[in-house]
Amino acid sequence: MFWKRKGKKKDGEATGEAATVTLDEARDEPDTAVQDGEDAADGKKSAKARPAAEAEEKKEEDSAKDGADSADPEDAEEKAEAGAEDSGKKDSAEEESADSEDSGKKGSAEKESAKDEGAEKESAKDAEDSASDDSDGSDDDADASDAGEEDADSADSDADTDADDAGEEDSEEEPAAAKKREIEPEEPGIGEPDSDGVQRVRTAGVLKVDDEEYSVVSNTWIVKADDDGVIVIDPAHDAELILEAVGDREIYLVACTNGYNTHIGAAQEVAERDEAPIALHRREVRSWRRVHGAENPPEIEVEGGGSLKAGDLEVDILPLPGTSSGTVGYYIAELGAVFSGDTLRAGELGTVGEGYLDYTRQLHSVGEVLLSLPPDTRILPDQGPETTVEEESGNFNSWV
Repeated sequence: MFWKRKGKKKDGEATGEAATVTLDEARDEPDTAVQDGEDAADGKKSAKARPAAEAEEKKEEDSAKDGADSADPEDAEEKAEAGAEDSGKKDSAEEESADSEDSGKKGSAEKESAKDEGAEKESAKDAEDSASDDSDGSDDDADASDAGEEDADSADSDADTDADDAGEEDSEEEPAAAKKREIEPEEPGIGEPDSDGVQRVRTAGVLKVDDEEYSVVSNTWIVKADDDGVIVIDPAHDAELILEAVGDREIYLVACTNGYNTHIGAAQEVAERDEAPIALHRREVRSWRRVHGAENPPEIEVEGGGSLKAGDLEVDILPLPGTSSGTVGYYIAELGAVFSGDTLRAGELGTVGEGYLDYTRQLHSVGEVLLSLPPDTRILPDQGPETTVEEESGNFNSWV
């Protein structure tokens, strides 16, 4: 569209240059005519000067002829005819010069008129072409607008389709994610020992915290120490059910992760059967006394960084303050298992009742201690199903 119009402009420029050249040539013609006029004027002056000189010569000749007894009449006639002929030639030359000047001016005027008509025709043609181009441009703009609307509609349709697809994918994924976090309610009972000799006993009771009570189902873990005896970790509410799971095996050690009644409630009765020692952090002794009195304190005061020996197993003591100042974990490297108490549960940080006592310290204990263990380490908490270090490492950033 614009190329065509630009071409017209170039033609117009070329035409203007030609016209300029033509006008310059036309301007030169009057100069020639003026020169001719000047030559004619000089001719006239010369013609006027000649008769005067000839008249004087004639007078001298006449006087000479008169003095010589008069000249021949035929010579006088010839001279008169020659003078008349010269005079006629001069007049004819002057007329031809005037006609030539008029003809040159007329021709120049006709050329200029013809150029003006040509310029008007070119201008009219450019106007028609411009109107045609504008019409074409308008049609092109309309087509482009229609195409743009179609593209926009198509893009919107695609976006809606993508959004619907994404929504369907999200709706398909959401139940799976929710199912992953969902933990079925626990029921009291005795589980079967696994291949490592670890057995879970679920007992129901009440958690007492600051005069508040919460109904819970707590885990007690019975760990095979050798062929004859076991370690009992966090004996909770029902000593009879726990002893049923132990059976005829000897209880070598009763280990508690802290002093809440969900971890020590049945400890005294379970330990008394085989006179097994009870291990508890010294900062949890006050809580012990509130449940069991001051008469029968724990025999072993444990500290983070220490270890215990029972049967064929060595138990490392991990400091895990947060839910309580004296909370610890029991790590048995030979079994690839850590008993985390209420510090870390499957998919969440453990709570005391419905809240946290010291969230920052608890989070630090999880990140710096528990999740520093090998990824395939089993995490066996005080409530709910077991998990692994690798799985909970993926959840850690959401807790920070």
